[in-house]
Amino acid sequence: MKKKIYAMIPARIGSQRLKYKNLSLLNKKPLISYVIENSIKSKMFDKIILNSDHKIFKKIADKYNIDFYLRPKKIGSSNTKSDDVVYDFIKKYPEVDFITWVNSVSPFQTSSEIKKVVKFFIKNNYDSLITVEEKSVHGIYKNKPINFKKNKKFSKTQDLLPLYPFVYSIMMWNKKKFLNSYNKNGYAFFVGKFGTYSVDKLSSILIKTKKDLLIANQIAKSIQVKKNKISYHSSIKKIK
Repeated sequence: MKKKIYAMIPARIGSQRLKYKNLSLLNKKPLISYVIENSIKSKMFDKIILNSDHKIFKKIADKYNIDFYLRPKKIGSSNTKSDDVVYDFIKKYPEVDFITWVNSVSPFQTSSEIKKVVKFFIKNNYDSLITVEEKSVHGIYKNKPINFKKNKKFSKTQDLLPLYPFVYSIMMWNKKKFLNSYNKNGYAFFVGKFGTYSVDKLSSILIKTKKDLLIANQIAKSIQVKKNKISYHSSIKKIK
């Protein structure tokens, strides 16, 4: 029997750092529209559900002919844990096999990358997954080096073991494994066989603040230019 894969796009109306961020305009389009369009275009999901605590988002869901779930207000507060959002979603859609959390504030993640992440999850038989960004940089945690030594010459970045900070553009779970862990332990984000997928640098851009949005606007405009060529100073002609 074919497994059901649902895309859940959470869209909380409240936001402390950027008011109504999901409805803010990015290059003249609502921020949330990017992830909806790319999720549809990926053709990976049996259902795409806009999951919100405010009915205003139903108009957007209807526009794109996707499902809408008005979750309880208590699951929409800034103090709500993501585990609880997923658990509440599973109660609403118990028939789902794999839940894909597609982040509404990751507008530059393409449909092709969404497809790759989902296929990667299925192929490797993961129970949980979070997207990451590979960074070849020197890292310190609690003033202690993570991937270099202080008592040696300064390492070249290309020689370092890369760091993998979470991006959260996509997160996935096996429904059964998630439920078992949540019911037993009260949490389930890193349940069972956990994996990561390293996404494109643009995909790692999340819109959380006004500054993020302003920067993203400039990026969105530049992406529209089909021929983005690198230019150099005229003095390069003198290099032999």
